[in-house]
Amino acid sequence: MKAEKVIHVVVATGEWGQDQLRYRRHRLAEFLAKQQETEEVIWVCPSEEAPSDTFTVLDNGIKQFAVKDFLKKKVFRFGRYKDVFYKKKLALLLEHLTADVHGEKVCLWYTFPGFPLLSSLYQWDQVIYDCSDLWAAPISGKQNIASAFRQKVIFEAESRIIKAADTIFCTSEYLCQNVKNRLKGEEKPVFKIENGVEYELFTLNDQKADVLNGREGTVLGFIGGIKPKLDFKLVKEAARAKKDWTFLFVGPDGTNGDPEFKELLKEENVIWTGPAAPSEVPAYMNVIDIGIIPYKPSSYNNAVFPLKLFEFLAAGKPVVGLNLPSTEKVQKEHIYRHIAGSDTGTFTNVCEELESSHDDPSHIELRKKTAREKDWHHLFHTMIGKLNLNERA
Repeated sequence: MKAEKVIHVVVATGEWGQDQLRYRRHRLAEFLAKQQETEEVIWVCPSEEAPSDTFTVLDNGIKQFAVKDFLKKKVFRFGRYKDVFYKKKLALLLEHLTADVHGEKVCLWYTFPGFPLLSSLYQWDQVIYDCSDLWAAPISGKQNIASAFRQKVIFEAESRIIKAADTIFCTSEYLCQNVKNRLKGEEKPVFKIENGVEYELFTLNDQKADVLNGREGTVLGFIGGIKPKLDFKLVKEAARAKKDWTFLFVGPDGTNGDPEFKELLKEENVIWTGPAAPSEVPAYMNVIDIGIIPYKPSSYNNAVFPLKLFEFLAAGKPVVGLNLPSTEKVQKEHIYRHIAGSDTGTFTNVCEELESSHDDPSHIELRKKTAREKDWHHLFHTMIGKLNLNERA
């Protein structure tokens, strides 16, 4: 039987090239775009400054539909979750679907809980929620009046999406359980699909970035968005304790002026490169001896399955993760070590253990083997298989 054509509408957190970072949602959208039965992928996102054209065709062929924020300041982003602030702005998207759909199936993918009303503004063949974060929890772990308001608004929006979804995917067991609790006994397919890796991009790349400014010795590195969920205080203490190590941070500053990040950067053995294009990331990986994912203890981080874990392993690097309970089952000697808490001595001791075997060829091969089983292509095929898109209604 010939597969029906499908249009995929992906609700995302921001414009495609924002911060030069590639998240799960970017990889999902590109995977969907490459499927033979896909007619079109539309990336629907909030934007501080919506472009003049309603639709922008990206280099990868995906169409971007930007919805201008209520107001530019970050404090007003609650408008992304409240219907009155975005409903009219979706009209042209809906007109496009109404005019251009000629028998295709149309699927709505939520990758964050924005624009919840969209789920009821069109007769979707499927609504899918791909949940990758505990969205309502404050990323810094700090609670105040503003974060309590934000938490309430996002929680309500997400609850509507959970109710509207036909299928729900979650990146960790914590998120799966959270969703199931909120369904309150309602039967709905909820699947755990953890984050993966573009395996060949990291394992076959031997380029090396020139970034150490002449420093020698062991390099501990973090690559990704630099945000308040990271334990900058612990890393600063480790940098002071281990002067012969270099601590390398690669990624855009999303800390909003966090003083602890500023203090960390004062250490002579700490290097921050700023943002890096996705194509440059493997070259930075090859500079690093030990990958670090130093997260704070928080409810937000309890739910996270970090994108970089399998990327480090695909590059053959051992990894230390802090306060990421979703990763405990990945633990294996010479490959990955998980630490709970924020004890600097424990962190440096574990890094010393990995330092002694980081370049052992047999251990490098074991790390790559662990990552190979988590290739994005396989994970996304598993997800599509759960949707049964080729079955007629």
